[in-house]
Amino acid sequence: MTVEMVTVGAERVLRFRDMHSGHAFRVATPGADPEFWRRYLAGALRVYSRYGVESALEYESVADGHSTSLFFTAVDHDGEVVGGLRAQGPYAGAEQAHGLAAWAGEPGEDVLRAMIDARAPEGVVEVKAVWVDRSAAHRAALGAAVARCAVHAAWLLGARWSFATSAGHGIERYRSSGARVAEEVEPVAYPDERYRTVPLWWDTHAHARHATRNQSALIVLERAALRASGRTCPPLSAAGRPAAR
Repeated sequence: MTVEMVTVGAERVLRFRDMHSGHAFRVATPGADPEFWRRYLAGALRVYSRYGVESALEYESVADGHSTSLFFTAVDHDGEVVGGLRAQGPYAGAEQAHGLAAWAGEPGEDVLRAMIDARAPEGVVEVKAVWVDRSAAHRAALGAAVARCAVHAAWLLGARWSFATSAGHGIERYRSSGARVAEEVEPVAYPDERYRTVPLWWDTHAHARHATRNQSALIVLERAALRASGRTCPPLSAAGRPAAR
């Protein structure tokens, strides 16, 4: 399948608006949008700390942005960042996938490693540090929009596959955007015993078959908006260097 790609360069911020929640989304490398990168990380740390799982962010190792290929921020009508995610990759193989560490020494590690390695030639992008502010307006719709960003991330980075790990409470939201649970891999207690975490895969070549009708339609509309913003948005006046992959 041939798809018109959008280059996410260090000098540009791509944009789309979620029709259901009304929130604006910004997509950029950390170097292109450093202020929003800091605000995104601060929000992620605040939300993860509330549940005592801030260790899952790997904050100290990712804060410089070097491991992040691009990130998405959701911005409300007051200009506040109220959600987002970041993406790493595309990966050359399983040894680069941070999510695999949750299965280290656990049943399913070899199966998941083989899955990542098998998909790597077509491109695997890992989605991490997903969050939505508890006080955000239209929070359910916003959560659905953030889930769609997992599909956008792989597409923008020229990869077929998006990979993430999720505890049980997030699975249905991700499924709505086309994610499939890797049923062959046993869940693990991560980041602690309160959670049963599973691996998820999005196939950008087949998301329409697995996503809900509404989510699939919105992915198409938002992809068009990202294309349009990539053609029309001017370079930032103070662009940083591209984030290393």
